[in-house]
Amino acid sequence: MPSIPVALQLWSIRDHVKNDFAAAVAEVAKIGYTGVETAGFGDLDAEGAAAALKAAGLKCAGMHAGIDALRSDLNGCISNAHKLGAKHVICPSWPHDHFISAAACQGIGKELGIIGGAFRAHDIQFAYHNHAIELAIVDGRRVFDWMLDAAAPRDLGCQADVYWVQVGGKDPAEFIREQGRRIRTIHLKDQSEIGGGPVDFEAVFTAVDSIGSVEWNVVEVEEYNHDPMESCRLSFEQLRTWGRA
Repeated sequence: MPSIPVALQLWSIRDHVKNDFAAAVAEVAKIGYTGVETAGFGDLDAEGAAAALKAAGLKCAGMHAGIDALRSDLNGCISNAHKLGAKHVICPSWPHDHFISAAACQGIGKELGIIGGAFRAHDIQFAYHNHAIELAIVDGRRVFDWMLDAAAPRDLGCQADVYWVQVGGKDPAEFIREQGRRIRTIHLKDQSEIGGGPVDFEAVFTAVDSIGSVEWNVVEVEEYNHDPMESCRLSFEQLRTWGRA
């Protein structure tokens, strides 16, 4: 039995979710996933999504919430997380043209840390999800380093996306070890379905096991060789072959 449960980031099947959230998550459960990470609720609200997940026998591994929503309705985001039973809320991105200097990146990290402190007061872990741009060098350091160092680890975690780390020119396993226990949830992603390359998942899993803090492995598929749901099934089956699902 794998020690870390596997969830699906629902952005992977966003058209299915948009049309019928409940039917989509029921299909995810049939594949064998233990949970999901939300990116909106499709045709439902948070209460309806929570009911659909319960009916499907799935847990909410986390909830993605954009910075606009976090700024304009932080209390609403906290409430939605509670409704879903989500212990992790993740900011999925930041406007790339803001990463212009060390000071700018530190300012972003400080703002995220303040938001994270509000979530922590409600026993929710807050994190930021990287793309390749956060691995770029600005004023001598990676953007992500400036951001994370500007906030306390208890207020701002790191949701490492291993594919985007690789695209950004960093070894994903090394990145995981560097961030250590700041990583509570991790995105398992490849160029298309998991196992198709270029990510070295054997090294990734060794690093994940070494830090001992990952609570959820989260599959995300953004490029497809099949229908998105089938791509998510094949990715899950690959993890099962590796003994990770």
